Amino acid sequence: MAENRLGSLAKQTAIYGLSSIIGRFLNYLLVPLYTYKIAAESGGYGIVTNLYAYTALLLVILTFGMETTFFRFSNKEGVDPNKAFSTSGLAVGLVSLLFVILVSVFLKPISNGLHYEAHPEFVEIMAIIVALDAFQAILFARLRYENKAVKFATLKLLFIFLNIGLNLFIFLVAPGLKENHPGLMGWYENSYQVGYIFIVNLICTGLITLGFIPEIKKLRFGIDLKMLKQMLRYTWPLLLLGLAGILNQVADKICYRFIVPGEEGDVQLGIYGACVKIAMIMAMITQAFRYAYEPFVFGGKRDTADKETQAKVMKYFIIFTLFAFLAVVMYMPILKHIIKSDYWEGLRVVPIVMMAEIFMGIYFNLSFWYKLIDETWWGAVFSAIGCAVLLAINFIFVPKYGYMACAWGGFAGYGTCMILSYFVGQKKAPIPYDLNSALMYLAVTTALFYAQKLIHIESTAWTLVINTGLLLLFFAFICWREKDLVKGVRNVVNSKLLKKKNP
Repeated sequence: MAENRLGSLAKQTAIYGLSSIIGRFLNYLLVPLYTYKIAAESGGYGIVTNLYAYTALLLVILTFGMETTFFRFSNKEGVDPNKAFSTSGLAVGLVSLLFVILVSVFLKPISNGLHYEAHPEFVEIMAIIVALDAFQAILFARLRYENKAVKFATLKLLFIFLNIGLNLFIFLVAPGLKENHPGLMGWYENSYQVGYIFIVNLICTGLITLGFIPEIKKLRFGIDLKMLKQMLRYTWPLLLLGLAGILNQVADKICYRFIVPGEEGDVQLGIYGACVKIAMIMAMITQAFRYAYEPFVFGGKRDTADKETQAKVMKYFIIFTLFAFLAVVMYMPILKHIIKSDYWEGLRVVPIVMMAEIFMGIYFNLSFWYKLIDETWWGAVFSAIGCAVLLAINFIFVPKYGYMACAWGGFAGYGTCMILSYFVGQKKAPIPYDLNSALMYLAVTTALFYAQKLIHIESTAWTLVINTGLLLLFFAFICWREKDLVKGVRNVVNSKLLKKKNP
């Protein structure tokens, strides 16, 4: 039974991963586009980084933990999943609508406070985008609940393709059309390219909302006030947890313009934001895993076998993310060309940020003990402590060390959350995690990481050959240590091949 559930988890993760990893990979096309078209010294990419950080924070506030709450209540005995969906969806929708109205009414003071006096429309556009994203989050959660992974992936990828297509038009096609056909392109201004990034996002987000018409019709059950009260009692710690968690991700990018004000702050933030994009492969993996793992855990039994399955999943997650970490590091001579050379000075942050993302993924795995016993306030406590660590490091060290302090702040913040959750969780709801294996794989990864740093070869080709050898060495070590994993993968492959031969 455990093997079947693991197989189901792997299948769902693969589909969600398709939309997340391939979508993010395609979205990487925008990183070189932006960095090659927006010079580092202009600070334009710093503005993009800063506003999207605010968007991520506001998305957590506007969804206020209702995704996880929807899953929890939909799987409760005696609860109508349709009412749970309608109640959570309409609650998030109404809060998001109120947010947009308030931002529009108080646009000038908000824009001035955020240092966007020259472009208040940037703030208003991003407010509408984040409101739509918050509403869509519950609609996407409905697709996950119904195991409609294909539709989920289709809508995610459709947004990416639309976004990339319109951005390519704005940055590559429109300037030429403006020069050759000024009458046709009277609306286009070369100096307003940063603004067009936000406008394109708004158009794409609005169009994707139309794909949820069948799900939106299911909101007809209205808001069950009794259920909403119960949901709010369950979800408010998740909101605090989400706030502290997202601040661990974006606080550095939000605070940077206040700690290092003016154009210099935008320039440094742009360099840091561009280099962090390379490290986001780890965020793709953890996000895809999260989409599949929440329904998997909440829908499972609370027995010894299920705890052993969670421990096994944790071990495989650590192995896979460490392998991905080494892959990115080993092939950095190629991956660095994703961004323009004037941004390369910030590449030092990539390994640090990736390891911080691994800590976040482990922390997410560990978080289910308090979600399953309805003590979600623990997560808020852990994340708040981690966030305090991150902010302290940022405010103390950014003035001296710049964006390197941001990277180490995230590393320390997530590391703190991970350690606290592990030790408290083992007392409250113990799970037999294989800590020895985790530490061993971390040690091997660290050794290989420093080995590739110590090997200095002028030839990029030979560097890649040696790094590939080191990566294969780690892969061989995994195969030698995890014979059960290799056997399971082989059985799945053979089963698929057998089905093809005998349909």
